[in-house]
Amino acid sequence: MKDELMSLTADHLFDVRGLVTIVTGAASGLGLAIAEAMAANGAVVVLADRNETELKRVSRDVLPAAEIAAVDVADPDAIRRLTDDVVVRKGKLDVVFANAGISAGPGIVSPKGAIENIDLAAWNEVLATNQTGVFTTMQAAARHMKAQRSGRIVVTASVGGLRGAWATGYSYAASKAAVVNLVRQAALELAPFGIQVNAIAPGFFRTALGGGRLLDEAGTKPLEAMVPMKRIAMPREIAGVSLLLASPAASYITGSVFTVDGGITAA
Repeated sequence: MKDELMSLTADHLFDVRGLVTIVTGAASGLGLAIAEAMAANGAVVVLADRNETELKRVSRDVLPAAEIAAVDVADPDAIRRLTDDVVVRKGKLDVVFANAGISAGPGIVSPKGAIENIDLAAWNEVLATNQTGVFTTMQAAARHMKAQRSGRIVVTASVGGLRGAWATGYSYAASKAAVVNLVRQAALELAPFGIQVNAIAPGFFRTALGGGRLLDEAGTKPLEAMVPMKRIAMPREIAGVSLLLASPAASYITGSVFTVDGGITAA
C-alpha cells in the first residue's frame, strides 16, 4: 500500500529524470521554455534550432548542461541525422517535442493577408517548416521509438489550427490544422508500440513569432481583449502541460490536443 501511495506523489507522477529529449525550435520562445522545464526536472536535453548563434547563447547563458544541434526541420535529412546521432550516443530517445515553427505573416485582418494577396512561395515556406517539418520530425523519432517500443512525441500546434481567427495567416492556419490531424493519425498507428503522440495548442504567448508583435506591450492590447483571461501568456506558462505530456502522469493520454490559450477556444 505504501508503494502504491508513493506512485501517486508528484515526484513520481512527473518524474522525467534521465529521459533523453529533443526539443526543436529550442533557441527561444516556447521551445526554450519547454527545454528549460525538462532540464530543470532532470531530463537529458538536446536543443535543436536553425539559429546556431542563438543556440550557442542559450547554451552559454541559460542551459549550459544541454547539448545543441544546428538543424533546420525543413531539411528531412538533417532531422533524421540528429535523431540517429542522439540514439547512437545516448542509447535511446524518450521524448521529442516537435515545436519548431514560423509565422505566416499578416493575418486576414490585414489587406496583405487577404486570400488574393497570398504569395505561394511564402505559403510553401511556412508549410515546409510547420507541416512537413513536423511530420519528418515525428517520422524520424518514430523509427527509433518503434524499435525500443516506447516514447513520447509532443507537437506544438496552435489555436489558429482549431478555429478561424482574424489574427492568423492562411498558411499558418492550414499548417497547424494539418499537424493536429497528423498527431491523431500517428497516435493510432504508434499506440501498439507504446508510443504516445499528443499536441499542445497555444494561444497568444509573448514570443518573437509573428515578427515580434507579441513582445510589444502596446501592440498586444487588441489581442488581450480577445482573451477571456485578458492577458498574453509568458513562455514559461507552457511548461506545466509540456512536463505532463513527457511524464508518467500522462500514461493513458494519446491523440489529444491540449489548448493553453487563456480561454480563447471556450468562447
